[in-house]
Amino acid sequence: EEPLAAAPVDFLQELPSYQSARRRRGGTQERRPTLRGTAGRRGAEARALQQERAEVPERPARELPLSIAEKRVDSQQADTERLSRWKKWKRTSSKSLKKALGEVRGLSSYLVLWHHDIRSIEGKFGTGVQSYFSVLRFLVLLNFIIFIFMFCFVTLPIIISKYGIFNSTIAYISPENIEDDCTVYEPNGNKGLVYFYTYLKDLFSGTGFLEVTSLFYGYYTIDTVWISIMKYNLPLAYLLATFAYLALSFLWIIKRSVEGFMQNLVHDADPFQSYCNKVFAGWDFCITDPSAAQLKHRSLQCELQTDLQEEKVKQKIAERTVEEKLRIYSLRIFINIIVFAILLGCFYSIYRVTVFSQENSSVSIRHGTRTDSVNLLVQYLPSMVITLANFIGPLIFSFLISFEDYTPAFEIKLTLVRCVFVRLASIGVLLFSLWSQISNCSSDKCKPCGYNYKLYPCWESDVGQEMYKLMIFDFIVILAVPLFVDFPRKLLVTHCSCKLIQWFGQKEFQISDNVLEIIYGQTICWIGTFFSPLLPAIATVKYFIVFYIKKMVLTHTSKPAARPIRASGSNFFFLAVLLIGLILAFIPLAVSIARIPSSKACGPFRNFNTSWEVIPDTILEFPTGLQQIFFGMASQAFAVPFFMIICIVMFYFIALARAHKRVVEQLKEQL
Repeated sequence: EEPLAAAPVDFLQELPSYQSARRRRGGTQERRPTLRGTAGRRGAEARALQQERAEVPERPARELPLSIAEKRVDSQQADTERLSRWKKWKRTSSKSLKKALGEVRGLSSYLVLWHHDIRSIEGKFGTGVQSYFSVLRFLVLLNFIIFIFMFCFVTLPIIISKYGIFNSTIAYISPENIEDDCTVYEPNGNKGLVYFYTYLKDLFSGTGFLEVTSLFYGYYTIDTVWISIMKYNLPLAYLLATFAYLALSFLWIIKRSVEGFMQNLVHDADPFQSYCNKVFAGWDFCITDPSAAQLKHRSLQCELQTDLQEEKVKQKIAERTVEEKLRIYSLRIFINIIVFAILLGCFYSIYRVTVFSQENSSVSIRHGTRTDSVNLLVQYLPSMVITLANFIGPLIFSFLISFEDYTPAFEIKLTLVRCVFVRLASIGVLLFSLWSQISNCSSDKCKPCGYNYKLYPCWESDVGQEMYKLMIFDFIVILAVPLFVDFPRKLLVTHCSCKLIQWFGQKEFQISDNVLEIIYGQTICWIGTFFSPLLPAIATVKYFIVFYIKKMVLTHTSKPAARPIRASGSNFFFLAVLLIGLILAFIPLAVSIARIPSSKACGPFRNFNTSWEVIPDTILEFPTGLQQIFFGMASQAFAVPFFMIICIVMFYFIALARAHKRVVEQLKEQL
């Protein structure tokens, strides 16, 4: 630090602040001439200035009594005079191109979905709330791209071939060495005169007329599509499209997470430095619109409020005595035991209800022992119990965490993690319950097919129907809560003076609950897309409507959170939880593709024991040399060295990151 403190005198004299101070002490003889007055006076001053420049040609530009703009113009003119015509034209073209690109970039902001709405929300409610709507917009775009991907590579070839476009045909290959009972699949399509109620029931449950459409897995019972002379392997395309949308989601989330992590890293600097950055460098001087300036004012105000709130809590934590620490830690342990018991109760309830629903709905469909309304209720029991657990669990967790005395940012993160185990793990429990029923082969008649073909002749479509019902019921709840809870509560608080109602007050916009709500729905979409290829289209429409619903709830029925949060940490954490949802979605998909026998009565994989077998079967059609390369890459002889190389590269980047971290710390000290 000593060399930094003792700067050379010559260096100090070169600073602009030192030059301006010297001019002020030396009187008016070195002050730059004023540009105000008449045109004649300006001309005289310009001539005097030129004469002064001619008399002192040796002085550098920084010492001339000129403004920054004038010095920049002089420097550019001097550089231009020494350039050739080609370099002048090249420099002019480069400037024009940069200007045009800047204008195009400015116009392209108007094409960004909900750009103005999200900016307005950021100015009124802070960057924490804005991060939620940014994640929502990201999911709309992601689901739309996944839908385009699945439609082009899975659904569109079948539509083309069924209508004979481009001289296309369909090839069916009957399963070999399979008992006839395994290939029987008769969807409950509506025939004859059908009541409107039946269509409505099918629309909510995914059965009936929807079961035989391209929405579900059972529709794609095709082996090969011939488009002119080109062979299109539909099973291979179906599996590769599944891996592709999972990889696309993973890479896109990682890209956005890295951006949020960089912002979070910058914010984790010294609090005083963060405050100085907001005060002295937080304003955008490109803003010319008064409304935009007002929004920027509010955004900075919310950021400063968040900083002050966190500093207040940190100061309170630092001033705790030993007795207070023992009391708060004991209370946290007790609360975590309660949370664990609630999670176990939710999981057990979901498991029992799913088993009951699958057994009774299948019996009622075969024997017709119940009415349609009772059967629909039985089918929706797992969805209702999961939604009830998702609704009650976060309320209990939000109430309990208020006694644990954490910072506002950590409160949201911990509540989010607890709610993740309720929402995302409940989907895993549901799938585990379904698999236990599908693989329940206690009788000898079930063993030839490898799964319970009597109850589940096309088990993939049944799983797709469960994911479809979860998504539809989740959307109904999102619509119903504002309509029947939030708006009446707002009216009562506004027009009723009852003390009890005023004590409840307006509902706060809970960011953690709303983020987890959309992450839960997206996890359902990731899992269900394999069993229902057009489910991303439903998710796109759902989130598009949810954006306007949440915006209306935020602006008309909710009040800002009493403890604001910032987006730099929350946005990164929301994407991290979304990444956890993607990983949890990949696990059941991997089990379904690699372990559970595929249905022999429907779907593109009916000629394979599992869905994964289409990969080695396709490789066997390659030339011998290419086969050896692929099988060599799948062997242990390749996997072990590859893993070691990956570890070495990983350790290198870890060491590089530590070195960069030390450099950043040194730069912070210098600043």
